[in-house]
Amino acid sequence: MELFVYIFAAVFSVLNPLGAVPVFVGLTQHDSHAERSRTSLWTAINVFIILIISFFIGEYVLKFFGISIDALRIAGGMVIVSSGFALLSGNFGKKRGLNKKITSDAQKRNDIALTPLAIPMLAGPGSISLLIAFYQDFPEVADKAIVCGAILAVAISIFIILRSAHYLSRILGASGIVAISRIIGFIVIAIGVQYISVSVMNIFKSI
Repeated sequence: MELFVYIFAAVFSVLNPLGAVPVFVGLTQHDSHAERSRTSLWTAINVFIILIISFFIGEYVLKFFGISIDALRIAGGMVIVSSGFALLSGNFGKKRGLNKKITSDAQKRNDIALTPLAIPMLAGPGSISLLIAFYQDFPEVADKAIVCGAILAVAISIFIILRSAHYLSRILGASGIVAISRIIGFIVIAIGVQYISVSVMNIFKSI
């Protein structure tokens, strides 16, 4: 249970689905309730598939390019820290690569569940590198099953949050969402710093 909670908290904090609420509201403001539910469901499914593929195949991609796990942790940690600072400063949308052109193009399409919502708004390089590192950190089959369960729980949370996005937007308001995002941003920074520090220590030990 402790491992499940740790993985869930880490992945949920890095993805920060609450930060996607304003974007989701803006992109689906003219959709019906059924269409919003469908978009929420497929966004969650797409994020789950992306994270699972990253978790199981990412290690072999690293080996193909000759990238060490410690180098990945440092790079991923820097991306995670950058995302955390973006949350604290209120520039999270820009950091995720969601510019006006992408938003405008997305509004003209029928399905926005894959892009820009799943990629790059939710499943970005920070979460992908985090899961690749988890594959190395938890070699046991039982641990890997727990990680998959935590990823599924995060995907379900994303579905619930996005499905309730319009209600949350009205209840919390812009200031409430910003406040929660900044708290999550602090946690994200701590996760990134932890990954960088552990990797640096491993590199020094191997010298």
